[in-house]
Amino acid sequence: MVAVIIGSGIFKAPPEIAGWLSDPWMVLVFWLGGGLLALCGALTYAELAVLHPRAGGVYVFLRQAYGDATGFVFGWAYMLLIKPFAAGGIAIVFAEHFNALLGITFEPRVETCIALVLLTAINARGTVLATGVAGMMTIIKAGALVAVVVGAAAAGRFAAGFMAPAPPPAEHAGVIAAAVAVLSVVLWSYDGWSDAGSLAGEVTEPRRTLPRVLILGTLAVTALYVAVNAAFFAVVPLAEMRGRDTIAPLVGQRLIGDAGAVLMSVVIIVSTIGSSHASILTGARVTWAQSRDGLMFGFLSRVSRRGTPAVALWVQCALSCTAVLALGGFAELAGGFVFCMWIFYGLAGAAIFVERVRRPEAPRSYRCVGYPVVPAVFVIGAAIMTAASVYNSPRTTLPWLAVLLAGWPIYHAWRRSGGGQSQNGAPHSGH
Repeated sequence: MVAVIIGSGIFKAPPEIAGWLSDPWMVLVFWLGGGLLALCGALTYAELAVLHPRAGGVYVFLRQAYGDATGFVFGWAYMLLIKPFAAGGIAIVFAEHFNALLGITFEPRVETCIALVLLTAINARGTVLATGVAGMMTIIKAGALVAVVVGAAAAGRFAAGFMAPAPPPAEHAGVIAAAVAVLSVVLWSYDGWSDAGSLAGEVTEPRRTLPRVLILGTLAVTALYVAVNAAFFAVVPLAEMRGRDTIAPLVGQRLIGDAGAVLMSVVIIVSTIGSSHASILTGARVTWAQSRDGLMFGFLSRVSRRGTPAVALWVQCALSCTAVLALGGFAELAGGFVFCMWIFYGLAGAAIFVERVRRPEAPRSYRCVGYPVVPAVFVIGAAIMTAASVYNSPRTTLPWLAVLLAGWPIYHAWRRSGGGQSQNGAPHSGH
């Protein structure tokens, strides 16, 4: 979970946010608020995960609460758009920094596709190998971020006035526009908190393990992100961040010299490639689960001799490479992902209310802390983000919304064409 969350966001977000806000304390409030919203989602999803401890995560929550049509629409959008955008968007940041570190001008999109193919091959070899690689990369990148905080403190950078406000941005924006832009970047940086649910079918003692993974993982990343941003401000003032693509190499240089810049560039490369790797690990499990339920082509549910959903992994890889080659830029890939995914995050969060009404006596080893306020805050937050995004950028968001809505007629066409048999031959349920 931590491997998925800590990727490109913590390195791309600070200079982006600096272009919208002038008060470092307000920046930290947004990072804390984004973490709390993710925590509300994690608390909500923990109950849903122990109620449905099987592979698929958000897809399973949606299908169980709202029926096959909604499950199909999510799985269809997730396979074709959401996960390819996420994996490609993170990996292309890796390719850009790889070129900068080596001083080469190789085409980043080609490098991204090569990286995605290699990472998919690792995942197809087996879950133990895949999670082992993810764990190693997580230790490297999380340790480097902790080192930044410790290094800034040891160097006496946390002196009085280091959080002083900066001059307002050159281009003033409305409060709503600034808040949506900043929170969108922050939520991209936190994304991945829900992915542990996608591996529920492969987790030992899921009813005991999943709630701890979701809750403790979200809290740990939130604390780390707030501390790292404070350290960034202690080394590079907010006004100086504006206009930069990334600030981590500059932070490293100011703390320990030119070697620090190189080390931080390497950390960014490891971080982004590790996050893409973990994203690939969890993403294919959704398509695999949907195929087993008879809501996608049957060949996607095939499992290799090593016990991995190899076909779904390689289809996901092909779609990710297609998205990278077609769209090319990080902003385009990330923007489509955030908008589409938070629609389904909100719907899946609302599923807890449906399940409490429909199955009040179902055994739950974990019940959402703060119910019903906590899930309500999460669902309302997701709805506000979606509405505000459409309001601020209708030309960008409405086409993606149209693609999602097209999933319903596609589902019914799928049913009429003979789809609807689960792997054991039984027709899927239709609420």
